Order: sequence, then C-alpha cells, then structure tokens
Amino acid sequence: MDRTLPTITQQAGRLKEVRKEELDFGDWVVVTTRNSTYSIRVLEGDRYSISGGWFDHEGLSPLKTTITGCTWGGSAIKLDIVAACGLHLEFGNRVVTSAIQKVCVMRFGGENINN
Repeated sequence: MDRTLPTITQQAGRLKEVRKEELDFGDWVVVTTRNSTYSIRVLEGDRYSISGGWFDHEGLSPLKTTITGCTWGGSAIKLDIVAACGLHLEFGNRVVTSAIQKVCVMRFGGENINN
C-alpha cells in the first residue's frame, strides 16, 4: 500500500467511515479487524466503553477510554473517525488494531448501519 501524503489525502476523501460526530450516547459500534472483534459503546464526553480483542485478552473489558482515530498503519492519523474499513483503529490507551474489515453501527433508537 502506498503511504505517501498525496495518496493518503486522496484515499481519505473516499473512505466509508464512521465519524465521531455522527454517533450519539448509547450507540454501539462493532468493529471486526483482521485479528479481533471490538464492541464499542458510545458514552458522554468523547468517551467509549470498549470490549473485545486486546481488552478481553488483557482482562480489561470493558474499559472506558477515548478513541484517538484511525491510521493507515503509520503515524498519519484521521482524528475525526471511530472506524473505516482498511484502516487501523487507535484507542486512547495507544492500542492500535489490525486492519478493519467490517464496521456495524447499532443506533440506540434501533437503526443499524453496516460498512
């Protein structure tokens, strides 16, 4: 994968992403990566309750933390999103996932969105 700034900028405009601002308190985001599945519940104040993957493995689920954003596998990070297929999710405790394969948003009111 080409990770030059022009390529990343071009790809960022075409991402099917779940933006932080689109989520409301009580919504759930299920992120399936190449290696794990994470359940993310939206809390208040840019906080999330995270279970699954690394957090289960370390006996920390559910852990309340922030989500920094998503990376292309390097140091360039898109701060305004929770998840996008092909990118790597970075949590506030600096845990970075393997590449995201699938994202499902379950709205507190009942509507579901799959990417």
